[in-house]
Amino acid sequence: MIRTEWCAAVAVLAAFGLPHASARGAERPLPSARPEAATRPGTGTPGGGRGFPALPKPGPAPLPILPALPRHDDTAFYARVDSVPHGKVEQATYKNYAGKDKRLHVYLPPGYDRNPGARYPVLYLNHGGGDDDSKWTSTDTRGGGSAQYILDNLITAGKARPMIVVMPDTRGIAAPDPPAPGADDACTQEYLKDIIPFVESRYRARPGRENRALAGLSMGGFVVMNTGLSRLDTFGELYVYSSGYFPDRMQAFEENFKAVLADPRTNAERLRVPFYMAQGETDIALRNGQNTVSVLNRYGVRNFWVLSSGGHEWANWRRYLHQTAQIMFPQGAAGASAAAQGSGLAAAPAGFDVRREGIARGRRRSSSPIRARRRPGCDCSGSPAATGTA
Repeated sequence: MIRTEWCAAVAVLAAFGLPHASARGAERPLPSARPEAATRPGTGTPGGGRGFPALPKPGPAPLPILPALPRHDDTAFYARVDSVPHGKVEQATYKNYAGKDKRLHVYLPPGYDRNPGARYPVLYLNHGGGDDDSKWTSTDTRGGGSAQYILDNLITAGKARPMIVVMPDTRGIAAPDPPAPGADDACTQEYLKDIIPFVESRYRARPGRENRALAGLSMGGFVVMNTGLSRLDTFGELYVYSSGYFPDRMQAFEENFKAVLADPRTNAERLRVPFYMAQGETDIALRNGQNTVSVLNRYGVRNFWVLSSGGHEWANWRRYLHQTAQIMFPQGAAGASAAAQGSGLAAAPAGFDVRREGIARGRRRSSSPIRARRRPGCDCSGSPAATGTA
């Protein structure tokens, strides 16, 4: 029995890379430290002593709990409901930096016209390849997003913050190639020079990166990655639906974005919500997305990765929008009120900014009849060290 417990202790020590006595009585040396392991990628935090990594730090805003996706065959969440207050969708035209007239669709939330003093965060929502700015608000079940009704229903139910949704036309400027460091591609230039200034001058959009989210499906997912990761000084939240870099672009993705991925500020200050990526289990973009997320994980970039049923289809993209709209635009690093953020901000729904850490703790109860042996110095009395979060 004594030998069994001793072997178990050795196994635990070995699992954590700690020195321990082998069966021959010799101490196993610690592995030599590598220069590149001095800091953990994505955090810049020194590694812990005795082989333990440093504890990860929380992000710059309350960590949201990701809601469940609707069922693949659910139609209620994007249906037009007569009893629900509706926002409005309008078209607008701007002239881009190349002198071309460009159209975009804009969703204004319920109450926008009745509350002239309110200002709103903005979701920039991008279409896929071969489509245009009209697709996200199309009500065609097989070829449209019904984004306006998804937002109407969520806002009325108190599950999403009232927001403006801008859907630009990125045909001809969106590309699957990761841009070189410091070089803005054509789509990024249009966002910075034309789209954002136009929106913030024409609508009551709240300025600042903390009030801008970028999302997109398929080819629009490349807009999110290329423009969003290049310009975390402009966008605070990134959401990718059914996209990911092709295998022949993966090396360029890692090399071109290495400075961003390894920068401790990416987690600590810039990504207010973890980077989000979702694919269907039969999605043509599934492997590309998995490979892309593996790079983020290697650098320690916080992320939500979602695997759903279904494939590369609107049935999924509507569900992803429904899921992510509920976690967009969290307030402050400590759940500050709208008043603390500045007057005129459209209020969040009740309970919207509750931190995961704020959920009441409950005790873990073991169903095993075997009682654990108290170790010296072990607090087994139900203190936080012996409890778990919901």
